Amino acid sequence: MTPSQTRLLAALMVAALGLSACSTVDRFNPFKGSTPKEVATEGDRISIISADQKLEPAEALKGVDFALPPAETVAAWPLPGGSPEQAMGNAKAAPQLAIAWRKGIGQGSKNGELITAPPVAADGKVFTMDGQAEVTAHDARTGDRLWRINMRPTDNKRDREGFGGGLAFADGKLYVTSGFRLVAQLDANSGRVGWRVRTEQPIHGAPTVFGGRVMAVALDNTLLTFDAGTGAPGWTYQALSESARILAASSPAVSGDTVVAAFGSGELIALRTANGNDLWNNALSRASRTSALSEIRDIPGRPVIYGGDVFAVSHSGVFAATDLRTGAARWSLPVVGITSPLPEGDVVYVVGTDGKLICASRESGQIYWVHDMNPGWVVRKRGGLWGIGSHEVPKPLWTSPILVDNRLIMTASDGQLVALNAKTGELEKKLNLGAPSLMSPIAMGNMIYLVTDNGQLVAIR
Repeated sequence: MTPSQTRLLAALMVAALGLSACSTVDRFNPFKGSTPKEVATEGDRISIISADQKLEPAEALKGVDFALPPAETVAAWPLPGGSPEQAMGNAKAAPQLAIAWRKGIGQGSKNGELITAPPVAADGKVFTMDGQAEVTAHDARTGDRLWRINMRPTDNKRDREGFGGGLAFADGKLYVTSGFRLVAQLDANSGRVGWRVRTEQPIHGAPTVFGGRVMAVALDNTLLTFDAGTGAPGWTYQALSESARILAASSPAVSGDTVVAAFGSGELIALRTANGNDLWNNALSRASRTSALSEIRDIPGRPVIYGGDVFAVSHSGVFAATDLRTGAARWSLPVVGITSPLPEGDVVYVVGTDGKLICASRESGQIYWVHDMNPGWVVRKRGGLWGIGSHEVPKPLWTSPILVDNRLIMTASDGQLVALNAKTGELEKKLNLGAPSLMSPIAMGNMIYLVTDNGQLVAIR
């Protein structure tokens, strides 16, 4: 594993400020609306999952089939999760699953400059952001560069490293968030800046644009909103402060008049899109934790709204389905995750940091199957002389899956792209990308697009 790959893994897995107690920073009780009968004191968290729950296929589901939505051609993938709900369906694309072309997008990951922004696509273009906040528009068919603009502020002397952020497309405009403390609107055809707003805190996740609002989560666990047309700041919501978190961030999910945001505190919060009034607040946290890393309660993956439920997974070890309207916990499983779940049809897929891909019933949480994405992996060491100064090669981490023609498409930190049978989990095809890719792939038209750690936009036909 190269130094840049190691740094990328560290950015996803290392806590921002070290492990210490969290403090309450707003007046809301984070546990109202949750189903546990225990009562939490302010700043405490209650486990919603039993310590002895096992990840095993359910006997009742052995041999039972399930339905998936039909594959349809996707005209645009304007958000990292596809739609405001962060759920995109079954895309019809890439029948050959072969590399069509590669194009450089700018600076790859190195030192503190890391590519963490997934691409988005619309109007025949694919938009990317590199490790130095340089945004590029590419022709979706050929990959040719249409325009490029560097969004790194020239007057920002305190942020030498500003990784993270992301992109969103809406109504002919491209919206940008950045670890360099900014939110901006660009013209999607020319790259011309419409407006630019500086923020107090870095933004490590992509924005969500819906109903004329731009919504993004800042590093200090604040949900920020802006007027999409003018950039004028709107309402904000402050979640619990948390000093230990994953150096990554989530994007809010929106359905109708409800926005659901996930935070580094492990809180999953539903708010009114019009004014930010809170509807419910749940904490995805386990009471039984066995290591310092398990104290990190972050939900770095996007929450997903599907079929009236919200699906989210935390680093603390809770994968849960929550009723969107009431906030009642429907079911939960003990999964440690840093990615987004994929609910489709009758099932929901999720991959843990241990490399186990799970297919569960969307209604009950019972497990259809568990597939090990790293079969036969053993601890290996590289470098050094006679073992002195060597380092352990980490187990590959996997991205959130997307569903393409009844195949689960995933990429990994060791440079693999795989296609799995969505019904059985069996491996159907594998590609070597030549570099890690820890941003989820997207699909538009007949192509799959992804960005690799070395600054390449790769199209799969």
